Amino acid sequence: MNNPPTKSGKSSNSLREFFRLNEVLTYFFRKKDPARPTGFNLRAMHTINKISMLMFLICLMVILKRCVFGY
Repeated sequence: MNNPPTKSGKSSNSLREFFRLNEVLTYFFRKKDPARPTGFNLRAMHTINKISMLMFLICLMVILKRCVFGY
């Protein structure tokens, strides 16, 4: 996965890695794993995390829309 740094010291595909959403998508759309612990507190924490990520993405889209198209 890690590419060797180029002469400038940066990875050759750092921009691609910056916009990679694989971890976010797998957090929302993963299968049930029987080896993972289940409990109310853990489920509540994951639900709150999912809600906060969705709110962040929606607000980010609204901010970008306002910057591009104005109020």
